[in-house]
Formats: sequence, structure tokens, C-alpha cells
Amino acid sequence: MRFPRFIDAVSRRSGLPPEQAATIARAVLQTMAERVTGRPADDLAGRLPDELDGYLSGPDADAGPTPAGPGEFLRRVGERAGVDEVTAQVGTGAVFATLREAVTVAEFREMVARLPMSADGAVEPLPPSYDG
Repeated sequence: MRFPRFIDAVSRRSGLPPEQAATIARAVLQTMAERVTGRPADDLAGRLPDELDGYLSGPDADAGPTPAGPGEFLRRVGERAGVDEVTAQVGTGAVFATLREAVTVAEFREMVARLPMSADGAVEPLPPSYDG
């Protein structure tokens, strides 16, 4: 999936302007890179737009996973993106919904399974107005 199409999908799902959707997408991927357990996130990164895939294998990804629950995940996304908690939550849901579209079901499940278990609740919700 090309970068403009990925960001357009995040923007559409979240109701956020494209520039803000891009910022949140980067923040979500950076936060995921910090939290992934097991193998590096390089396999998923190869399926993302070139402008985004580096965020899954950035310098923080080498430090190992950092434990945190859903609230901390959203706090980090919001802090990185410079947005409030509600915007971070809506944007995170839109990014994960778009990732589900960009990779196979098996790849998405593997990616989510590699997040610490307490993060599951933060990545599943879709914005209520999204119909697919």
C-alpha cells in the first residue's frame, strides 16, 4: 500500500486531517516498535509504505520491548503525535484498522500477538462510524 493511500485510509477512518493522520500513524508505529516482543518487526515493515516502515525498526526497537498497558500505549502515541488522549485513541484505532487492510490476516494476528498481552485492548477498537 502506498503512503498517500495508507494515510488517506487512516484519515477517513479517524475523521482527522491527513497531516494529523500521518503524524499519528508514525507515532503508533514507533510505539509499537518499542513494545514488540520476539522477532523484529521487519517482516511487517516490508509491507508498509516506504515512508512508514522505518518506524517499526527504528533505534528504540533494538532496546527490547517496554512493558506498558493500553493507557500507557495511548499516552505515548498522544505525546509523540502532540494530541490529546481521545484523538490518540481514535487515531490508533484507525491505524490498526488500516494495518489490517494492508497486510494479511495472519500477519496482522502475528503482529498483535507480539505486542504485550495488556496492549490488546488499545489496538482493537475501530471508530464507531467506520463501516468497512
